[in-house]
Amino acid sequence: MNRGMWKLYSLVFLFFVSSVLSANKNYEFELIKKGKQDGNTMLVVGGIQGDEPGGFVAASLLATRYKITKGSVWVVPNLNFYSIIKRNRGPYGDMNRKFATLSKKDPEYNIIQRIKKHINNKDVKLIVNLHDGSGFYRKKYVDSLHQPTRWGQCSVIDQVSLDGVKYGNLKEISSSVVAEVNKHLIKKEDVYHVHNTRTREGDKEMEKSLTYYAINQGKAAFGNEATKNQPTNRRVYYHLLALEKYMHIMGIEFTRDFELTPKGVYDAINNDIYISLYNGKIKLPLSQIRDIVKYFPIKKGSELAFEASNSLVAIIKKGNTYTIQYGNRRLSRLKADYREYDDANGSVGFVVDGKPVDVKFGTLLDVKDNFLVKGNNHYRVNVIGYTTSSKKETDKKIRKSQIPRRFSIDKRGNIYRVEYYNKNKFAGMVLVNFK
Repeated sequence: MNRGMWKLYSLVFLFFVSSVLSANKNYEFELIKKGKQDGNTMLVVGGIQGDEPGGFVAASLLATRYKITKGSVWVVPNLNFYSIIKRNRGPYGDMNRKFATLSKKDPEYNIIQRIKKHINNKDVKLIVNLHDGSGFYRKKYVDSLHQPTRWGQCSVIDQVSLDGVKYGNLKEISSSVVAEVNKHLIKKEDVYHVHNTRTREGDKEMEKSLTYYAINQGKAAFGNEATKNQPTNRRVYYHLLALEKYMHIMGIEFTRDFELTPKGVYDAINNDIYISLYNGKIKLPLSQIRDIVKYFPIKKGSELAFEASNSLVAIIKKGNTYTIQYGNRRLSRLKADYREYDDANGSVGFVVDGKPVDVKFGTLLDVKDNFLVKGNNHYRVNVIGYTTSSKKETDKKIRKSQIPRRFSIDKRGNIYRVEYYNKNKFAGMVLVNFK
């Protein structure tokens, strides 16, 4: 599997983990409401199992890269966030087998009760649960990878229809989704099929699932499975094709800011990921961040509060190392340089390629050839990696060649830190990006 495909996109979410403890203490999932709430809502769930990135990445892109122009879509991209972080199907057992009966002592009891409440909301009319399954589902046995016991590449229903319920023509809708997806196959092997589990006829395992719970609450519910036998961006591509068809069936209109092709999805997954720390004093782009960033200023004596561009981002603390986790992939480790923090958050002056500019802390400043940090009586400036014979690093024209590459925060060697201090207190950071 392509490791680069685990990166995602923009949505603000506050999260702190200390030795695998979250800020909200319960690894609570996020519910993102999009569009105009009109009583005809589609609920999309991703991440019920943490080893199925196609599902939770697709849900995340729906939440962050789509604009709903008519209708209502609710998205849960990280239902089982702990299992996503752990890169595990279910550290406390399979969450998708906990919807029939569940002890209050189960660690995931509160999560299940919360998602049930959203499923039962009167405005929710159709639910799609996103999964990645092994192999390729076929109605008849072809070989070990293509057979009825495989789950990849199918639209899953529990029964043919649900009487008296909006969108209760389950098989008809599922068949329509399958037909649409099959118009856009990457290769013939990827063909989708309707998979009716006939749950009510005695499938004891499926009776415990999220979709069957929804069915029994009088809600139209579907599973969408992409195969694990292909890279993550292709899984996401097929999930999004299906989701767009469901939206079309419900009369939900939308726009997206990327092309729905395997390449377009790959680019959407891999661009413009960031975290913003301490009220914007620091903003880190994550797409190409180094595996380890040393001497990183962390506020002494407090929890690490940050905003992230995606609800799948977490930071895990162990000792003086803060690991940035993106879904179930580790992006980087920040080695803490614990500091007192200055509360000020003003503007600072630069000259970029000969042009003066004032910027706020947390800015990513694009530079073509050179930059100069203007002197400021309030702050001591440290351009990380730059050395000079004088004590001050301000009012000097600096080029990329004057800073050793190993001090960049990105793997490409283009982005460097300019840090500001008020005496010994850290005041803020500006990143200089040599384009």
